Amino acid sequence: MTKLPVLILGAGSDIGKAVAHNFAALGNPVQLAARNASALEADKTDMELRHGVSVTLHEFDALATETHDAFVAELPQLPQVAVCVVGLMGQQAENERDIRAACRVMRSNYEGPASILTVLANSFEARGSGTLVGISSVAGDRGRATNYVYGSAKAGFTAFLSGLRNRLAKRGVHVVTVLPGFVSTQMTEGMDLPAKLTAEPGEVADAIARAVAGRKDVIYFRPIWRLIMLIIRNIPEPVFKRLRI
Repeated sequence: MTKLPVLILGAGSDIGKAVAHNFAALGNPVQLAARNASALEADKTDMELRHGVSVTLHEFDALATETHDAFVAELPQLPQVAVCVVGLMGQQAENERDIRAACRVMRSNYEGPASILTVLANSFEARGSGTLVGISSVAGDRGRATNYVYGSAKAGFTAFLSGLRNRLAKRGVHVVTVLPGFVSTQMTEGMDLPAKLTAEPGEVADAIARAVAGRKDVIYFRPIWRLIMLIIRNIPEPVFKRLRI
């Protein structure tokens, strides 16, 4: 039986490329969607030669929400799995000074991903099958002074994915929420990250593939982050206000 493709939204990112390679290695054709998609030609060729699957490139701008309906309609095949890796951390200090920078972070982490997943959800629902994967962040579990603009957008996206999963649960469509902690990527380059809490993109990709296969609802990665964020969420507010974490 011919496999339907896996669509990677934000395929130019480190995690996006790792996810694409992972699914391609499992024998899935892959659709790579990103801004300046032509820059992924080398990755396309590598995956085709290495894994023997079809790989297509698709121009995609998460913030151009008015194009999302046409983007999905023009795909050569409606995917069986869509993984949204779109995101932008930005700099908290800049976000506090420049509302335009803050809005870009919020739109990149919530509005754009929610828009494209809504379009895909409607198509998957009409077909009666499929899996949607949204990569949110543990940063959305509680607003913290060091990254609350980014965290607030991720909190919204996490809530969106939860509601979408609830809506589609009886429609044959599954929704997976992925909550990574620190991941060693270009986005976190230069940050002093604790090695034992920091994952590699390939580890996250493996976890996503397992979550799709096992029809998991919510996964933390690394799993220790579930406990860490449980503790942080339960710090009393009077104490929390005195902390900077």
